[in-house]
Amino acid sequence: MYQMLPVVLAVCVSAVSLQAADQPNVLIIMADDCTFNDLPLYGGRNAGTPNIDALASQGLTFNRAYLSSAMCQPCRAELFTGQYPMQNGCAWNHSASRDSVESMPHHLRRQGYRVGIAGKVHVKPDAVFPFDKVKGFDPSCVRNPTQPHDVAHITEFISRETAPFCLVVALVEPHVPWVMGDATAYPPKKIKLPPNIADTQQTRQDFGRYLAEITYMDSQVGEILHTLDECGKADNTLVLFTSEQGSQFPGCKWTNWDTGLHTALIARWPGKVTAGKRTDALVQYCDVVPTLVDLSGGNPAAEEFNGSSFRAVLEGRSEQHREYVYGMHNNLPEGPAYPIRTITDGEYRYIRNLTPGELYIEKHLMGTRGTGALNNPYWGTWTWDTQQNPASYLLVKRYMLRPAEQLYHTATDPYEMKNLAGDTSQSERRQRFADALKRWMTSQGDPGVEQDTQTSLQSARRGQHRYYPGK
Repeated sequence: MYQMLPVVLAVCVSAVSLQAADQPNVLIIMADDCTFNDLPLYGGRNAGTPNIDALASQGLTFNRAYLSSAMCQPCRAELFTGQYPMQNGCAWNHSASRDSVESMPHHLRRQGYRVGIAGKVHVKPDAVFPFDKVKGFDPSCVRNPTQPHDVAHITEFISRETAPFCLVVALVEPHVPWVMGDATAYPPKKIKLPPNIADTQQTRQDFGRYLAEITYMDSQVGEILHTLDECGKADNTLVLFTSEQGSQFPGCKWTNWDTGLHTALIARWPGKVTAGKRTDALVQYCDVVPTLVDLSGGNPAAEEFNGSSFRAVLEGRSEQHREYVYGMHNNLPEGPAYPIRTITDGEYRYIRNLTPGELYIEKHLMGTRGTGALNNPYWGTWTWDTQQNPASYLLVKRYMLRPAEQLYHTATDPYEMKNLAGDTSQSERRQRFADALKRWMTSQGDPGVEQDTQTSLQSARRGQHRYYPGK
């Protein structure tokens, strides 16, 4: 019997080595507050992004990828936990996930991975998100300017041979303040503003600075991918790039419009993911961790995920994944309570504003105490411009005064400027979406209006949640 022990050990070691060889490394690169369709890959007409474009030519571009909440902390909590905001507990900005929740580090470490994060973290508590902290990229999105970055630390993390790695590099551009990059490359007069952005001179100047940050962010993407190549790990690494939520222009971040919740998503995995392809498969941030667990050899069905693996889409075996994706917004502490819920099938979007008689106010964008908005001087020019410009008036009204229901044909109206909720020809679709959204809210234990209260937010900040989703 003892003579067989070396043979058994050799077989075990070989099996472990084979499993490790089959497990891809994972590199996730995140932008910060980048509206997806400001990227040329998704129709943007201004910004230069040669590195992101090159990555897309080498991988699979998701035309219909979304997140549940267009705010930094909730969307990252969804991405890292595989759970919707109500399930993981982070349903407001600057709140915390439940202590009982597990996240990407827990799930992938069980599969033998090293799991690290460089740059902006912006989730809590640490026990729920126990990433290995990797230095080299600025963890703060509010510096002026962004601190210099150094790829030496991610190089060391990637280069280790002890186990497969999963590394998130969370960049802080193009989050405000827009101070990085060369804004002179984007002269205000030459900028083509989207139709949901009021055309004022100040807006054009600020939009140019925002575009410069997108290009600066793209250069960082190029450096990170070059580092992966230099480490010799590119061939067995699944690279995911995502733009996160929309920018800090009215109608993008802090909303449930498509320009807030729709995100860029590119997947590159040489030899596994077809290069230069696009897919209309509907996916959501909470599907990412289940997919990684699946690819690592685990069983995502055994975990408490709201999302599911889209491995079949990555491998070209399917062009479909979900029927719907869902979104929510609780406005506290960004401004007075204004709860919103939404659902989309990737072609049409339905929005429920749960307190339509109230004004929508966002203090970071609009300003506080009469001092003007932090890093957003353009908002005042929008409101001033309403006196002589009907287009500006309609955009301010669209942002601040919203009906109970909104329905958009996003496929033909990508900036969702024409509300079809009152169109009788859309009654059946509107009702079908409304019913499906209600079922989702019920499944999440979402009480709606009662959720967006100071008491609920204070409880969430302490990690004590008033509502818990039913099982």
